[in-house]
Amino acid sequence: MIASIGPQRKLALLHIDLDGVGSINATLGENIVERVLAVTAQRLQQAMPPGTWLWQLASEEFLAAIAYRDGEPDGEQLAECLREAFEPPVQVAPYSLDITLAIGLAVYPDHAHDAASLLAAAEQAMRRAKRAGPGGFSQFAPEPQHAAATDPLQGHRFVDAIARSEFRLYYQPTVSAQDGSIVSCSALLRWHNTQEGVLRASRVLPAVERAGLSAPVGLWTIETAMRQMRRWREQGIDYLTAAVPLDMALLTRRECPDLIGELFHRNEVPASAFEFEISEAALAMEALHLAGNLAALRAMGATLALADFGMRGLSLVSLARHPLDRLKIDRSFLREVIRSPRSAALVRAIIAMGHKLGMTVVAKGVETEAELGFLRRHHCDFFQGYLFSPPLPDTDIDELLRRRFLLPQVFQTGADQQPTRTLLLLDDEENVLRSLVRLLRRDGYRLLTASSVNEAFDLLARNDVQVIVSDQRMPDMSGTEFLGRVRDMYPDTIRLALSGYTDVNTISEAVNQGAVFRFLLKPWDDAELRGHIRAAFRLAEQRRAQVIPSEDAE
Repeated sequence: MIASIGPQRKLALLHIDLDGVGSINATLGENIVERVLAVTAQRLQQAMPPGTWLWQLASEEFLAAIAYRDGEPDGEQLAECLREAFEPPVQVAPYSLDITLAIGLAVYPDHAHDAASLLAAAEQAMRRAKRAGPGGFSQFAPEPQHAAATDPLQGHRFVDAIARSEFRLYYQPTVSAQDGSIVSCSALLRWHNTQEGVLRASRVLPAVERAGLSAPVGLWTIETAMRQMRRWREQGIDYLTAAVPLDMALLTRRECPDLIGELFHRNEVPASAFEFEISEAALAMEALHLAGNLAALRAMGATLALADFGMRGLSLVSLARHPLDRLKIDRSFLREVIRSPRSAALVRAIIAMGHKLGMTVVAKGVETEAELGFLRRHHCDFFQGYLFSPPLPDTDIDELLRRRFLLPQVFQTGADQQPTRTLLLLDDEENVLRSLVRLLRRDGYRLLTASSVNEAFDLLARNDVQVIVSDQRMPDMSGTEFLGRVRDMYPDTIRLALSGYTDVNTISEAVNQGAVFRFLLKPWDDAELRGHIRAAFRLAEQRRAQVIPSEDAE
């Protein structure tokens, strides 16, 4: 690009970072962050004047560029144009969010003479803009020679961070599938850094490891959680356990059990009140003292959990070899669990495998009631995620712990309390849905209606549905494809399709593959449709009465 800007022209490069994304993630969850980023990208694109360029550099960082001659609109004017575009709040239903931009500006050839240097200069300016506060703007200026010594991720800064109480633990509750009661809190490291703001563990821990300080930071995390646990027990909150990561560098040291045992003694908390999260990487190493240390911690009474199962390629042989009590499913497995048969099958298999190995199972990153409903139906034991609470500082989580039960309205409407006969109706035409509801209401069914496939998957995850009637022609997915997915995910359901046209091949294929129990034509005969639905419910009840265990039953 630099080579193509022409003589007598300059190139202004803007490095743009969204302020407050971490706070949005902490309070509203990853789904909202993703939608905010999508809206932001669209708004930036719309605000760019003709003849300018925009790139998305990372999830929350962008680059913008403008070539100009003296007297023409320059980088500062482009920055002001982009900042003005964000004066109205960003609307992400049901939220209205104030988003500001931190913008760093560097100019070729004033500040750099090649593309790499220009990129580095713009990023350096952006970092200075962020330090100035939300909505900051900064133009590149050379840093003093000693600036590298103030890099917040240098090793000595971690030691200082502990001494200055800049490292803090946030806590995220884990709730029971039985009644929504809080049973545990996961301790999550945060660094309140004076230069960079609040940094999450994923940003800090790799640098901690490179600096060779994993074990000291790990011991600090464990002892801080123990002190917090003691305070909670003194306040009468004695039903909790604390889940704390046990770093590989500490776990593989011969003296690990002695160090942790001494911390238990010093802080006067029982080992049974603690759960240590072990990474797949640690188990895969098969280090010399690993097995003995795990056995010693378990002998003390502590619970051992495998963190984020499936993310690091741990062999099943290693999983079976070690004495683990709990298995934690990472959020990435849940993203499509309510609409993808493959994702659903994988999660069911993980839960069943964990139970067969004598472990309880925790699903992390639960963000919707539909995900919760699916996991409860398939006997996941515990849940953690933004649906219940974001990670909170110790001062903010006390109220939740005293309340103890989260989302009681959801757990009080479990599948076992729902009416026996639940019917889901799917059609993208509202008048058809209204007609079906008027017709079938008299038969005493619990009626659920959906006008899209995604809405139908959501309802299926949250409710125990026995019979489904789906339209065939829909904009996002055909009825037979939808019912085929439902067959794979909810094989006990009885599925009927309604179609306004006759396609013999489609009908025969759907019936032969077992996706459809009956294929009915529009317009329907009222008495005939009611009869088919009654027959479908009788078949569903007969199948359930036979008590044939499903593939993942205990």
